[in-house]
Formats: sequence, C-alpha cells, structure tokens
Amino acid sequence: MKDKLKFEVPSWNQIHKMLINQKEKIRSENFTPDTIIAITRGGWIPARILSDLLEVHDLTTIRVEFYLGLSKTREKPILTQKLSKQIASKKILLVDDVADSGKSLQIAKNYILQKDPKVVKIATLYKKPQSKVEPNYYEKIAKYWIIFPWDIRETSKKLWEQNKNSIKNKEIEFKKTGLTKTLIEKFLKEIAEENQ
Repeated sequence: MKDKLKFEVPSWNQIHKMLINQKEKIRSENFTPDTIIAITRGGWIPARILSDLLEVHDLTTIRVEFYLGLSKTREKPILTQKLSKQIASKKILLVDDVADSGKSLQIAKNYILQKDPKVVKIATLYKKPQSKVEPNYYEKIAKYWIIFPWDIRETSKKLWEQNKNSIKNKEIEFKKTGLTKTLIEKFLKEIAEENQ
C-alpha cells in the first residue's frame, strides 16, 4: 500500500447536511427530476436520501463496476446492470457518491443518453480534481480516499489485505482513517478471524 494514501471520513451528519445543501441547489435551478438513477453501490444511499429530500419517488439503479481495491481499478469501467424501466422523455438525476476519475459516471451517462431522456444531470457528494466528468451538483472537492459510513468495513478489509505487515502496522494504518479505536479493534478482530 502506498505510504501517502490519506483518508477523509465524513460522518452520517456531514453526509446528510451535504445532501440537504445539494437539494437546495437543485431546487434553486427549478430542476425537478422525474427519475433518480443511483449508480450502485456507492450511489445507493445518497440517491435514496435525495429521493426523500426532493420528494421524487421514482428511484432506480444501474451498476457500473470499476474499483478492485483502494486506488486500484480495472482498465475501464463495465456496465453490469442495466435499467429496468423506460426513461424516454424524462428528466433524470444520476447519482453517485464521488466523481473520482469520472469514468464510471461517463459510461453511465452515455448509457442513459441512449434511452432518450429529456435531460440528464449528475449529482455526487464529492468531486476529485482529476475527474473527467463535471457533476452538475457536488458538495466538496476531495483530495483523499473517502471512507463513507456505508463502506467502513469493506475499506477496513481492503486495508488489511493491502498491508501484510504486523498487527501494529495495521492499527497505524487504520488510525489514519479517522475511525474510532473501538471500531478499529472490532474490525481488526473480525478480519483477523476471517483470514485465519
């Protein structure tokens, strides 16, 4: 694992505040989506919260697979779950957690555009400087790897797998994530048991 890998760990409250702010931006543009499409898995929870905040009950998903581990990706993203509904002539809000390279968002948007929607706008919580896609709505520019509340254990397991050193070194890496000592100890114990 790279020594320089740093983390940002937003809380549930921070996420919710970001999405409330995003709702206000969307409303200020008088954009009311007919359908919200979440890119799974990262976009599920932000899309569901935006669905509630915007009072848009037509929520569906597509799946794009790209990441293999922390900062490790396939050569290019793959669309592995297509839309299960018609979206022709509808206003679409495409939601993901982060615009990292932008490649997943680009493949998702291109796929959706083939379905003849009226308009497609993109919302993410975070945008990274290197993203090839500029979301219409995002709340924060991120420089570091983001550990969302919904993927803490998954990220912890990847940290474990990438750091083959001693338990002490694993604890040091986990402390860099900003997780509480109780969570670090719990995840280390669970993951160590799984890897025996």
